[in-house]
Amino acid sequence: MTRQGLILSLALGVAAFAADRLHKYVQVDVMHWPEGHFKPVLPFLDLGLVYNTGVSYSLLSSLPVWGIGIVIAAALCALIVWWARSTSPLVRAGLAICIGGAVSNALDRLIYPGVADFFWLHFGDTSLFVFNLADAAISLGVCLLLLDALGIGRRKAANPA
Repeated sequence: MTRQGLILSLALGVAAFAADRLHKYVQVDVMHWPEGHFKPVLPFLDLGLVYNTGVSYSLLSSLPVWGIGIVIAAALCALIVWWARSTSPLVRAGLAICIGGAVSNALDRLIYPGVADFFWLHFGDTSLFVFNLADAAISLGVCLLLLDALGIGRRKAANPA
């Protein structure tokens, strides 16, 4: 991995973290958006605020805070080790974006009653999920990892003559 590739992946991770922190700061701390209040933006998307006390999609919400902290710390350590050992620019970029989003969501647990989620995706009255920019960044990072797993972005092997 080149130094330039390393710096780019770090910049992507910082950008994911910063975008999510900025959005949360504006909507929660500046606008003082009330929890549970949603406004329609599109027929399938509302903007509001809820706090998720679990992990992804409210999984593990029955765990005590220290238990969730252990799960988060273990996952972040694994991602950081994977990022540090990777030589693929696509993998490093994907992991950095995932780490940036995960660190921002982890920070929420120290600042707020849970992870602040804002975007409610639904089909009529059927709720699909509520997410934030960090969750979107994590999803983007996972997509980059899947592209790498499919071989996209890798150099083609030379054909033996």
